Amino acid sequence: MSDAVISIVIPAHNEESVIGGNLRRLLAGSAPGEFDVVVVANACSDGTAAAAREVAGVRVIETDVPGKPNALRLGDAACVTFPRAYLDADVAVDAASIRALAAACAKPGVLACAPRPELDLAGTGPVVRRVHRVHEALIGPRRALAGAGCYVLTEAGHGRVFPMPDVISDDGLVHASFAPQERRVVRTARSVVRPARTVGAYLRRRVRVRRGNRQLAALDRVTVEHRLALGDLAALVRNRRVGALDGACYLAVLGLDRALTRLRRRAESWGSDTASRAALPGD
Repeated sequence: MSDAVISIVIPAHNEESVIGGNLRRLLAGSAPGEFDVVVVANACSDGTAAAAREVAGVRVIETDVPGKPNALRLGDAACVTFPRAYLDADVAVDAASIRALAAACAKPGVLACAPRPELDLAGTGPVVRRVHRVHEALIGPRRALAGAGCYVLTEAGHGRVFPMPDVISDDGLVHASFAPQERRVVRTARSVVRPARTVGAYLRRRVRVRRGNRQLAALDRVTVEHRLALGDLAALVRNRRVGALDGACYLAVLGLDRALTRLRRRAESWGSDTASRAALPGD
């Protein structure tokens, strides 16, 4: 029987540059065997697996099958205890935060929890940095299990999520699987998240978010929560929680995102119409 207080699954695709440092930070100050850590190197073309194996106390699984959901399933099957944390390889979490998350899972009624994310904005461009600040100010008070790069499931909560289906937004799926009173943001636990560094990267991520949301809607895993409106941004500026220039940058990028979305839909519609006409029999 394991003495570990928590199992931690870390799916990793080509994360050689960060995996070693993040694992050492995670395990620093922990007792031997306190955390059951499983890294799943999926379809890597770099030295991710080798870098993870250099860290004592880590088990490594390798698979040629790409995709985070498959990696999560493989790691989950190898876990030895509950609760179980699922941690992105490029997100930094320390031992004290993991302990706080494990303790939160022992409280009555809690089935899932997540740390409080902090953005590492070093190296971000000036415009996207402002966008991130506004976005965090808007959604931070309402965020629960999505966007922290880490979530934790109790044994009872685990059954609602696993086996993990093939979805783009695994944290969105987890968030939508629990009622507000069943999930908890643990304020004493912190994850350090590196967001998109450029406007282009931010816009590409927005495309992925929308695709993920459509998948969750098809699975009937959508939460009905407060929808952001222009008034929410105006309130932030009025209360000086963000600057006017921050708000202007946010609106400009939001407008660009919507314009690009409309263009993509028109292109997809045109492509679908063209394919349909080409499929018609000739005269």
